[in-house]
Amino acid sequence: MTSILGNGTSALIAFQRALSTTSHNIANATVEGYTRQRVELTNRTGERLGLSVLGAGVQVSGVTRLADTLVTNRLLDSRGEMGRLELVDGFANRIDQLFTDTTTGLPRVWSAFFDAAQGVAAEPTSQAARTALLGRADALVARFDLLQQGLDQIDNEIDTLLAGGADEVNRLAGEIARLNVEIARNGNGGAPPDLLDQRDRLVRQVAELTGVTTVPQEDGSLNVFTGGGQPLVVGAAASRFLTTPDDFRPDRLILALQTTNGLVRLGPGSVAGKLGGALSARAEQVDAGRAEFGRIATALADSVNRTSRGGLDLNGNVGTDFFALPSPTPLANRNNTGSGALAVTIADIGALDGVPLEFRFDGANWTARRADDGTPVALSGAGTVASPFLVNGLSIVASGTPAANDRFLIEPTGNAARDIAVAINDPNRIAAASRIRPSADLTNLGQGRVVSLSVTDANDPDLTTPIRVRFTSPTAYELLDGSGTPLVPAVTGTYTPGAPIDRDGWRLVLDGAPRAGDVFRVGPNTSSSSDNTNMRVWANLDDARLLGGGANSANDAIVAMTTRIGSQAREATFSLDSQKGIDAALVQQRESLSGVNLDEEAADLLRFQQAYQAAAQVISIADTVFQTFLSAVRR
Repeated sequence: MTSILGNGTSALIAFQRALSTTSHNIANATVEGYTRQRVELTNRTGERLGLSVLGAGVQVSGVTRLADTLVTNRLLDSRGEMGRLELVDGFANRIDQLFTDTTTGLPRVWSAFFDAAQGVAAEPTSQAARTALLGRADALVARFDLLQQGLDQIDNEIDTLLAGGADEVNRLAGEIARLNVEIARNGNGGAPPDLLDQRDRLVRQVAELTGVTTVPQEDGSLNVFTGGGQPLVVGAAASRFLTTPDDFRPDRLILALQTTNGLVRLGPGSVAGKLGGALSARAEQVDAGRAEFGRIATALADSVNRTSRGGLDLNGNVGTDFFALPSPTPLANRNNTGSGALAVTIADIGALDGVPLEFRFDGANWTARRADDGTPVALSGAGTVASPFLVNGLSIVASGTPAANDRFLIEPTGNAARDIAVAINDPNRIAAASRIRPSADLTNLGQGRVVSLSVTDANDPDLTTPIRVRFTSPTAYELLDGSGTPLVPAVTGTYTPGAPIDRDGWRLVLDGAPRAGDVFRVGPNTSSSSDNTNMRVWANLDDARLLGGGANSANDAIVAMTTRIGSQAREATFSLDSQKGIDAALVQQRESLSGVNLDEEAADLLRFQQAYQAAAQVISIADTVFQTFLSAVRR
């Protein structure tokens, strides 16, 4: 009788707890991140009776939290990567729309500007054509500024996102540290499953922001590290995320982690999640876009200005700069202690790549490296006015007294699209005529002809000095001065049709088959009012191969930039879609073990209910047997 009552009572308690756990699962079926629980039942140790052992019923050995650590960690990695890709995809598609939309993109106003230059070339004395060119130039400059503002707006949004994200990570990290204390207090394996679920939810939220890796401890606490390996939560201690001004650009925020070992600055590769995505978008899309977009603006200003300085305006004056574009301004590191300074100018547009450079003084010498990946860059020159540093199309002069470890950041074209402006407002000052013009003697007997004459150096003091090219044979020539006297020292050359003849800041290209004695002249232009020679060169500058060491034109650069932006947007979208598929598969894998299946729980509910009712019946039978025993004793 005693064993019957004990067995029934133990079963009643066990199945009551099983029913409670099942109902708890059902109640939390829609709670995100809830992990299904299961009551573990084991038989009690029986009571020996002679050679036999009588069963002693059932007991609850514990409540199992049905979680797979491997799947959980893979899901954390997936959430971190998905958070990063969502930010990258969002910014990439915004930039793509900004640059490729016909109402905000560059190609339409770019083409309109050079079409207007063709109009001036067709009618060099037309006030309407000249005024139209100035109007198209203003529109082009405004479009450069508009696109730069679009990139600046995203940059500012990234600052806001970093600040808000850092605060959220700090809040979550503090909660994880608090839960670590509570869980450790219960000992390893003794922590309430719901506390573990709560901590896992917080860790997933941190993973979406920064990407994390986790290391469980023997006392049940969980150490959490950023994707780059920096400690975020260690036991009961939580590090603190901070935003601090950039050392070179105080107007821009960067991400840092305050640890027990000091402040650790976090770059794009140090964190994943949304914050890592924001840092990646800034480096790969905003900064790279500014540099390339600014390189196009710089190429436009440089080529048009050089052409303008090689021409004459409608008043007969030497042309001046058509566009205004300040030289790049080096950014001094805020920790610099010396009085050193750098002066930067564009020396070679063909070698200019726009990549930001970091200059550092080691106490004796200056060194340079790429600011984006840290690759060392070779310097030529001594950094003086007489012998400036030459690197990537830049001329750099160092002055003052720098201290060891002083650093400067040079963004050659980072602000060019914002700073470019039209320098003139008088249509008559447009230099459509050339300062020099070619001619062929009427007595020439050969088939040679002038293809083009262009100014290569408007600052050459001998640019307008008359020169004659006299052929001594169909394949050889000599240069004479304006009076027909051979130059001293003598200058001769071999003629090849289409090959340039360079002298005194100009380049002459001839074609055909000249005869010995034929003469071609280069001299000052004396009829500038109706001459369009310079404007014809100007109107074709968009196709002139001025960039990439002479391999690419500005049109090529615009197409390449637009293609790159579009490719980045498509690649980001494809990567995000792919990661969503991976994440969905991992969620399904987790749910198959840890998720609540209501059909299964309903079946368990009925099964445990029936077992509970049967246990109650056992107790009822034990009571009946006991009452029968008492009745027999009373008699």
